[in-house]
Amino acid sequence: MDIPRFHLAFPVRDLAEARAFYGGLLGCPEGRASDEWIDFDFHGHQIVAHLAPDEVGHKSTSPVDGHDVPVRHFGAILKPADWDTLAARLTAAGTRFVIEPHTRFRGEAGEQSTMFFLDPSGNALEFKAFADDGMVFAR
Repeated sequence: MDIPRFHLAFPVRDLAEARAFYGGLLGCPEGRASDEWIDFDFHGHQIVAHLAPDEVGHKSTSPVDGHDVPVRHFGAILKPADWDTLAARLTAAGTRFVIEPHTRFRGEAGEQSTMFFLDPSGNALEFKAFADDGMVFAR
């Protein structure tokens, strides 16, 4: 299926940190950049880290399946093998997880592997994987 790409701009406190985190740790190829922003290829989508130190970090959480999920977050839905690889890479790198890699809604519609962590600026990211991709929007 051909789906549109999304574009997301978000604040960071330091562009060198963002480059190391998104480009290095997460493996997102870098696109255009300036002294104020950097484009990254985020699994085929365009995200842009804008230098805006006063706007960084997540502030609120919401209860989901027994966890306090950061309300403002973004991420990607990966294939299960890719999710496992990323979880292992993040763990090996000593990532402090907001919510450790685990499976939520086990045995229910929408069962998914998920993990939450923060970038160096405090922006929350969630990466998910569904064993059955048809369950992404299951009720």
